Amino acid sequence: MNFNNLKFKRRLVNSRRLWRRFSSYFEFKFTGRWMFYSFLIGIVAGVGAILFYFLQEWIQAITIQDLSGYSPPAPGGEGKAGLDYILPLNRWWILILPAVGGLISGLLVYIWAPEAEGHGTDAVIKAFHHERGLIRSRVPVIKMLASAVTIGTGGSAGREGPIAQIGAGFGSLLATKLKLNDSDRRIMVVSGIAGGIGSIFMSPIGGAIFAVEALYKDDMETEGLVPAITSSIIAYSVFASIFGWKTIFSTEKYVFHNPLELPIYIGFALICALLGIVYVKVFYGLHDRIFGCLKIPKHVIPAIGGLLVGIIGFFFPYVLGSGYGWIQMAIYGKLTIGLMILAALLKILATSFTISSGGSGGVFAPSLFMGAMLGGAYGSIMQNLFPNIITQPTAFVLVGMAAFFAGAANVPVSVTIMISEMTGSYSLLVPLIFTSTIAYFVARKWSIYRQQVKNHAESPAHRGDLIVDLLNEIPVSAAFRKDPKLPKIPNNLPIEKILPLFAEREEDCFPVVNQDGKITGILSMDTLRAVIGDEGIDGLILAEDIKTPLVTLTPEESLNEALAKFLDTKYSSIPVVDSKDPNKILGSLSYRDLISAYDQALINWKS
Repeated sequence: MNFNNLKFKRRLVNSRRLWRRFSSYFEFKFTGRWMFYSFLIGIVAGVGAILFYFLQEWIQAITIQDLSGYSPPAPGGEGKAGLDYILPLNRWWILILPAVGGLISGLLVYIWAPEAEGHGTDAVIKAFHHERGLIRSRVPVIKMLASAVTIGTGGSAGREGPIAQIGAGFGSLLATKLKLNDSDRRIMVVSGIAGGIGSIFMSPIGGAIFAVEALYKDDMETEGLVPAITSSIIAYSVFASIFGWKTIFSTEKYVFHNPLELPIYIGFALICALLGIVYVKVFYGLHDRIFGCLKIPKHVIPAIGGLLVGIIGFFFPYVLGSGYGWIQMAIYGKLTIGLMILAALLKILATSFTISSGGSGGVFAPSLFMGAMLGGAYGSIMQNLFPNIITQPTAFVLVGMAAFFAGAANVPVSVTIMISEMTGSYSLLVPLIFTSTIAYFVARKWSIYRQQVKNHAESPAHRGDLIVDLLNEIPVSAAFRKDPKLPKIPNNLPIEKILPLFAEREEDCFPVVNQDGKITGILSMDTLRAVIGDEGIDGLILAEDIKTPLVTLTPEESLNEALAKFLDTKYSSIPVVDSKDPNKILGSLSYRDLISAYDQALINWKS
C-alpha cells in the first residue's frame, strides 16, 4: 500500500511538472481571464439586444401600428421579405406620436442620465477617450428605454447607438467591480460595443471590427480586437438562438465580373461621400444652431424634433423608424427612382430632427437607409444609360449602404464586412470595399461620430504611448550637453574638496574615477547632503566611500532608454560616454534636457 501511494505521488509530481513546463509556453492565466470576461460581456450584450428588440417592437405595435394603422414592410430576415405593408390609415396619429415619444424620451434622459441623449455610440467613444472608460451603471437602462420609445413611436433612429451603450455600459461596470485598471476597462468597453453591434445586426465579425474602428478616424484599437471578436460571436449566438440564423436582408445572387463597372462605382462613391458630408453638416448644424440655442427645458426639445418628424411622416411615412423594410423593397427593385431620391433626402432631415434635438437612438440604420435609397436610384439610372454594363442595378443598394456610412462615419472596413454579413452577399465584397474606401478618403475630414479622434497619438487614452513613441525617435546625441571637460572626481578625494566643485558647476552629478582613469561610479549632490555637516569627518570620507552605482549613456541610445535610467537611479543627470570607449566623457544629459527635447518634439509633431 505504501509503495502504491509513493508511486501515485511520483506520478502526481511528474504530471504537475509537465503541466508547468507546458503552460510556460502559453499565457493561460491571461488568456483564460480575458476569454471569461469576453464570454460574460457577450452573454449580457446578447440578452440586452433581445430585450431591447422586443421592447422596441412592442412599443411600435401598440403605437404606430395600432393607433395609426401604419404597418411598414419587414426585411427578409424578420418577416415576409418586405412584400406586405399598409400605409397609415389615420395620419393624425403619425403627426402626434413622434412628439409624444420625444417628450417621454427627453424626460427619461434628462432626469436620470443626460449623457444618454442623442446617438449613444458617440457617448461611448467619448467615455473611451476622455473618461477612462467609465459609464454610469444607470446609462444602459435609461438608453434602452428612451431609445425603444423614440424608435417605437416613429422617430428616425436605429438600434446601433443604444445597444452599443448597453454592451459598453456592462463592460465598464464589470471592470469597475473587478477593480481593473483603466486600460483593461477600455478594452472591456470595446468588447461591449462589439457584443451589442454584432448581435443586433447579426454581424459578429463586422461588429467586432466596428468596435475597434469607430473610435478613430485613421486608426484602430487593435489591442481590443481579440476580446471584441469573442464577445461579438457569443452575443450573436445568444441573439440568433432566439431570432434565427438568417441574414437581416434577403438578396438575389449578385456577381461582379465586369471591370467596366468600376468607373461607375467611382462616380457613385463620390456622390455618397458628398451626400454624407451634407448629412453630417445638417445633423450638427441643427444641433448647434437650432436645438442647442432654444431657451426652453431640455426635455421638451426632443418633442419639438419629434413633431417635425411627424410633419414629414404625415406626408411621407417612409422615413419613420429604422426603415429596414423599405431597404428590402429597394433590394427587390420595387421602389421608383423619384421616391428613393426623395426618401434619401427627407431621411437626412428626419434623422437630424430626431437625434440632434436630443432624442435617443442610433445613426447606423438611418444611414443605411439613405445609402440604400441613393444606391437604388443611382443603379436604376445607370442601367438605363448603360444596360450592357449594369445588369444588376439593385446591387447598388448594398454598395450604397456601405459607401454612405463609410464616408459619414470613417469606418470603411467594418461597414463593408457588416453589409456582407447582413445580406449574405459576399460576392460583392470587391465593389463594397472599393466604393467604401473612396468615400472614406473623400469625406474623412467629417464624421457623424464627433468624438472620434484622428489616431492613437491624439487619444488621451494613449497619451503615455505618445511619450514613448516620441522619446524613442530622439537620440541622446540630439539632447545632451557636450562637455568633454566634465570634471571627474578621483576615488581618493575627500568630500571637503568635492563640495567646491558642486558650488562652481551647474551639474549635480559627476563621474568618479580610479587612479587608472576608469569610471567606477557616480557622486551626486543628494549623496553628499547625507554626510556633510558632521564635524570632523569631512576629511575622512572619500569619494570612494559614498559613490553610487555607475550608469552612463551613449549618444546612440534613445531618450526613452535614458528616461528608464533616470527613473531607475533617480539621478538628475547622467554622464554621456563614447560608445567605443566607455571611459571617454563626451558630456552629460540632465533630466531637464530630456524634458526640453520632448517638449520641442511634441511642438514639432503638432505643427
